[in-house]
Formats: sequence, structure tokens, C-alpha cells
Amino acid sequence: MVIVTRVVLAALLGLAAWQGGASFVPENWSGLPRYGAWIGVVVIGIGVGYLVGGIAGRWLANRVKALDRAADRRPAAELIVGSLSLVVGLVVAALAGLLVSQLPKVGVYLAVVVALVVAYIFSRIGARKHVDILRVMGIRPRQQLPPVPPRVIDTSAIIDGRLVDVLGTGFLSGQIAVPTFVLEELQRVADSNDHLKRARGRRGLELVEEMKDGTVSGFVVHDGDYPDLDGVDAKLVRLANEMGAAIVTTDFNLNKVAQIQGVSVLNLNDLANALKPAVLPGEPLLVKIIREGREYDQGVAYLDDGTMVVVEGGKGLVGREVTVEVTSVLQSSSGKMIFTKAAATGPAAVEERAS
Repeated sequence: MVIVTRVVLAALLGLAAWQGGASFVPENWSGLPRYGAWIGVVVIGIGVGYLVGGIAGRWLANRVKALDRAADRRPAAELIVGSLSLVVGLVVAALAGLLVSQLPKVGVYLAVVVALVVAYIFSRIGARKHVDILRVMGIRPRQQLPPVPPRVIDTSAIIDGRLVDVLGTGFLSGQIAVPTFVLEELQRVADSNDHLKRARGRRGLELVEEMKDGTVSGFVVHDGDYPDLDGVDAKLVRLANEMGAAIVTTDFNLNKVAQIQGVSVLNLNDLANALKPAVLPGEPLLVKIIREGREYDQGVAYLDDGTMVVVEGGKGLVGREVTVEVTSVLQSSSGKMIFTKAAATGPAAVEERAS
């Protein structure tokens, strides 16, 4: 779009400079100096067209993308009726313009304004009332659900490993897009010197290959990059803004930054927390304390799903299986933490409380 606009404007302004060169170059100039000045005017016109074309081309590219996003969010019936209403509005505007153009001095300019206003009003009304208009014409449009926005996948969501299972259940609908710069980051992780990072990176690449092979419907690899931006997070937010998409991630910081910039975020940790069984204060849990906590006299244990359990008074019980009593639960996008206090040891205490 930018290149085409630059070439067109450069050609038009160059041609205009050639046609109007005679007015810029004095007629008393003769020979090579006169033609040299004329060519100089043409070169200036081409240069101005090239520069202006770059600015206009970027603006047009952004407007076209915005138009594409708006069209994707509108049903076909609304677009068709709105277009027909625009045609009717232009006809009415032409008739009204004939009357307005008869006014002295300002008539021609008012005719243009009237045409734009009338055409906009007709198209706007037609789009908003397209269902009623079709019913008056004897056409009953089918009820259409709003289109599902695309989903842009973050590196953390791929490495997490749960994404393929979630997609397989059908709970996450819409087009699934993995940007090329995310694949490049996955490759850097897979080439890491750290054994754990290298294993997770390779597993992430395998999961992307699994999605591409047809396990996930609507999967695409989105080409393109943003060299002017540093960091994958900034590129993801820009891409999601341009596509009108939601970001799928487990990164807490990316979650907050995207939401501040008005981008929808689907956090796998939020989904996992919502599906975890509820733990209420006063409920007993049987856990094995595996290490000391950061605070005084604390122990730390984990449930089978990876939820951290902080045990007050558990520092001296490291390595033992104990019954604890839930005191409070802290739940956030970064995960869930359960705060407890040591109650008794062994499984008998849990059975006694349950009875």
C-alpha cells in the first residue's frame, strides 16, 4: 500500500510539475538552462509526491485494516443493506444538490456538504435498521451470532503445555494464530544452554507442530514482524490491536500491559483457577510439607494440581505428612495460594474431621 501510494503520487505530482513547469520557468530563458530548470521542477514534484505518498500510504494502510476489522464484526446483511442505503442517499443528495447549487457563491460548496451528510445519514440508518428493512421487503434474515475474534498465542501459553488440551475440548473458539516472532522466541528457548529451558522450548515447538497438523481447527502461522518494537510482548499487543484479537497467555505482566492498552486477554491461569475445586476456610487438607517458608515458622506444601499451600507452624514438620486447616485463600491471575495452620499429623485426623 505504501509503495503503490508513493509511486502514484510521485507520478501525478511529477506530471503536474511538467505541465505547470512553464509557469515556474521564465520564458526569456532559452536553451539548456530553461530545460534544466524545467526538469528541476519536475524532480521536485516527484520528490514531494514520494514523501507525501509515504505518509498517505501508511495512513491508508491503517484505515484499510480498520475497515477490515469493522467489516469482520458486521453481518453480511448489514453491509449489503447499508451499501444500498448509501446508493439511495447519493441519489437523494444529487437531487438536493441541484437545488442548493443554485445559491449564489456558496451553492457549489454547500452541494458537496449536503451530498456527504445525506449519504452518511441514509447509510447509517440502513445499517442500524437493516433487519427491519429486510422484513418490510419480505426477507427474514437468519439470526447471526457476533463473530469470534482471533486468538493470538503467546510463548508462555505454548510452553505451559495445557493449551493443546484446552483447544481439543472446543472451549476456545476462533482462529488460532501463532506469530512468527513467537516461533523465533521458542527456537531461542529450545537452543538455550539451560537443560530445563531447552526441554521446554523443544516441547513448545512440538506442540505448535501438533496444532498445525490438524489437531486444532483454524490454526494459522501469522507472518510479519515489527522491527521498530523491542520484545515479543510489545509486538503481541500491536498485532492483537491490528487484528482485533485476544491474546492467550500465562504471563502475568503481559496480561496487565495488554489490558491497560485495551487488548482482551485470555489467561490460562484464570481458567485453571476457575476449574479448581473450591477450598473453604476451616476445611481440612492432608499435605506433605516439603520445605521451609520465607516467613518465621512457615512450611510449604503443594497440592496435586501444583497449588502452593503455606502452613503456619510447619517449619518443624518438613518431610512429614500432616493435616492442616485452611485459614484463607489468595487467588489471582498468577495462581492460587492456600494459607493454613497445622492441625494434626497422619490421615486419621482427616477421617475424624470428615465424620
